[in-house]
Amino acid sequence: MLLSMTGFGKAEREYKNKKIVVEVRSLNSKQLDLNTRLPGVYRDLEMEIRNLVSKELQRGKVDLSISVEETAETKAIPINEAVFMAYYNQLNSISKNNDLELNPSTAIPAVLRLPEVVKATKEEIEPDELKVVKETCLDALRALVDFRKQEGAILQNDLLSRVQHILDYLDKVIPFEKQRIENVRNRLAESLKLLSNDIKVDANRFEQEVIYYLEKLDITEEKVRLKQHCNYFTETVALNEPVGRKLGFIAQEMGREINTLGSKANDAEIQRIVVMMKDELEKIKEQVLNIL
Repeated sequence: MLLSMTGFGKAEREYKNKKIVVEVRSLNSKQLDLNTRLPGVYRDLEMEIRNLVSKELQRGKVDLSISVEETAETKAIPINEAVFMAYYNQLNSISKNNDLELNPSTAIPAVLRLPEVVKATKEEIEPDELKVVKETCLDALRALVDFRKQEGAILQNDLLSRVQHILDYLDKVIPFEKQRIENVRNRLAESLKLLSNDIKVDANRFEQEVIYYLEKLDITEEKVRLKQHCNYFTETVALNEPVGRKLGFIAQEMGREINTLGSKANDAEIQRIVVMMKDELEKIKEQVLNIL
């Protein structure tokens, strides 16, 4: 089954008083182009997360973000009560000695801004929390892969349908080939009639020249190769591996045969069919760019 490179995945897990949320988005790219947005406390996990993404997604322009929602209790900033009370008591003493009124609503915020009142402690992350973060990332990546599979199934049906259209158009060329031979023969004969009546035409030589000319315009090989490429494309789609690049190469070969067929056509109806083939092929190429 084909995998699209476009996708979205989201996963959530809870750890104690935290809710860890991971979101992953991907678009098509020739290689893995990863951009991460992590909270500072999880920076040590970045390399492990990159390895997870590389293993699960392989290719694509990927944006991965981790956010943490904390409860009020978790967000509370520790206050050094002893230092706070020392500052507050000094202010209270100064106010009384100078007959000033100490207003707690203004004094408390002022004290909180003084040095050493708020404890600036570095948050320590437990190994179990880091494990939960990695598991949440893996959940989000697998959700994105499931999304890619759904998109891939749609792309697969579309591609196979367009390849079949090209094969159908190829069959439509057949009725015009015999008529094309007659048209070429008639055009050459008409051209000879315009020459002087004194010039005699060797009928056998004329037939040889017609055969030589028609060999130059023969499209049998192009038709056979184009059909082979279409069948190879269909077989490759069914492979259980990333085939995006391979399908792109096959589409290029299909294009070469269609272009050669058009240059040799020398017939308006065949040229019209070739144009329709090219239209289908261009749509195939556009879709293949989004396949893993």
